[in-house]
Amino acid sequence: MMRVRLASEPAPGRAVNEDQGFAVGGLVGVLDGVSVPDGVDTGCHHGAAWYVQRLSHHLVTGYRCEPDAPLGHLLAKAISAVREDHGGRCDLDNPGTVASTVCLLKNAGSYVDYLVLADSSLVLDRGDEIQVVTDDRFQNAVAQLDRLPLINQTTSGSVEEVARVRARMAEKHKLTNQPDGYWIAAANPAAAYEAVTGAAPLHGPDRVWRAALLTDGASAAVEQFKLFDWRGLLDLLTDHGPHELIRQVRVAENADYDGHARPRYKRHDDATAALCLFEEDQP
Repeated sequence: MMRVRLASEPAPGRAVNEDQGFAVGGLVGVLDGVSVPDGVDTGCHHGAAWYVQRLSHHLVTGYRCEPDAPLGHLLAKAISAVREDHGGRCDLDNPGTVASTVCLLKNAGSYVDYLVLADSSLVLDRGDEIQVVTDDRFQNAVAQLDRLPLINQTTSGSVEEVARVRARMAEKHKLTNQPDGYWIAAANPAAAYEAVTGAAPLHGPDRVWRAALLTDGASAAVEQFKLFDWRGLLDLLTDHGPHELIRQVRVAENADYDGHARPRYKRHDDATAALCLFEEDQP
């Protein structure tokens, strides 16, 4: 049996949440829409929030129709369905078209299937081992941009910083959904088959006891702010729930208001966390 606890919150001061989380049947997912700075052309009439909502809807619909289908297949069909939702009004060949990271976990009975695309993370507690599943290609692509003096050179929110972020975004688009860059859910269904996928048992000595699906706004608790390690994050989620994790991230964001201690290009970020608890079936 799988129990799920889920929370998703927009960044403080933002009315729209560009993250999305869902749990239906044995499928759990968290998505993080790619924020686009003002003035960056996406060729699309829709925003990131619209995209993650539509992609989530089609993932859930596809799972209900084909619960045994591979996660890559479900994601590819969902991306294709969102292409149709654009209604022919958008330039979907634009490299900056609306997009989202994806992290999925499916309870398949005796094991779990998982899929990670771009910079959302999956954390699996397998008893003596904590397994963290990430898509390193995104981080490697971002590392190529780190040589550019685009962030933390000026006051957060200043005109100069906004210009630097736009320039960084333009460079990142050149690496989007390219073999020498990284893959993300956007308008090309083929990206689904480039995702990091795998399976882990729900029985035996190395079985999965619990799992966390995190957008980068939530995983920042470990990766950026070093509030605790991955096991500590799982313990916090188990004992106090996803809302408490997000609350602690907000405290850390506010403590480092200008991003001087922990470099980041956004003062706050949307945050989504899902905790899955597995109980082994009794004989």
